[in-house]
Amino acid sequence: MSFLHSREYINEGDVVEVMCSHQCNILLLTDTNFQNYKNNRRYSYSNGGFYKMFPARMQVPNTGYWNIVLFLAGGSARIKHTIKIIKK
Repeated sequence: MSFLHSREYINEGDVVEVMCSHQCNILLLTDTNFQNYKNNRRYSYSNGGFYKMFPARMQVPNTGYWNIVLFLAGGSARIKHTIKIIKK
């Protein structure tokens, strides 16, 4: 499984904004769900999905550490991306 990942401390109500050169899946995961994702176990994500158009924006449901994961779901490409946290 190939993915890009960033772990950030983000406040409730802030928005994660992702720009990406390719359409891809973007997930906002807690630490526990990120570990499950990495280990191919059942996981759930708080926000996200498959994005064809950018910027992708996801509101953070509560304050804490969040894992932002980008992946192509079976495809491969040299992805250029940026992740920005917009404070409320």
